[in-house]
Amino acid sequence: MNKYAEVLSIFIISLLFSALLPAAGWSAPPPEPKVDYSADSTMDTERGMTMKSRIYHSPGKQRMEMGGAGGHVTIIRKDKKVMWQLMGNMYMEMSLDRPDSQDPDTMDVQQTAMGDETVNGVKTTKYKVIATKKDGSKFGGFFWTTKDGITMKMDLLSKDGDKKMRMSSELTNLKIEKQDPKLFEIPPGYTKNDMGAAMGQGSGKGGVPNIQEMMKSRERGKSK
Repeated sequence: MNKYAEVLSIFIISLLFSALLPAAGWSAPPPEPKVDYSADSTMDTERGMTMKSRIYHSPGKQRMEMGGAGGHVTIIRKDKKVMWQLMGNMYMEMSLDRPDSQDPDTMDVQQTAMGDETVNGVKTTKYKVIATKKDGSKFGGFFWTTKDGITMKMDLLSKDGDKKMRMSSELTNLKIEKQDPKLFEIPPGYTKNDMGAAMGQGSGKGGVPNIQEMMKSRERGKSK
């Protein structure tokens, strides 16, 4: 797997954890934020890779910009059940209809409140969430969320046999303020490209990336 594909897969996995689990019916974090906000995000992986991005959120909608001007933009629209990846003057579209393998009804989900903590000057509640699939693979971690449902910090782990993948992220410069609706739309003049051809492996039912398969793909890439 080339460096760009690896960065994109990690980025999407993080988005899935932070944005898709609430839609899957989980009663605990990460909840759907109830307010508009913007913030800076820093994500670290077990391989020493650090990725910085800018986040804009409105209930049901999220935009993440990575790489500054001319970089990559990801927009999640839960109301339309799609995720858009913008690059240059084109965009790729992925469905947010979850595959059966990621349905919470097929998992053993354990959720525990761990107490209150302050993250970068913001009061949060820390939660532990672990999901075990029927095949024994697990994913989950710790989430620090505000009273408005903003996930200020995540420490995530996926385990499949003896393979593990870990990542963490947190927000800084949080500002709760109204966001421009245009941030969550595809800009005029952009043309659609095929997401399946661009991403290759890792897609599940309905075009949704399969978290476990994407992680396995990354492990295969590291061994080459």
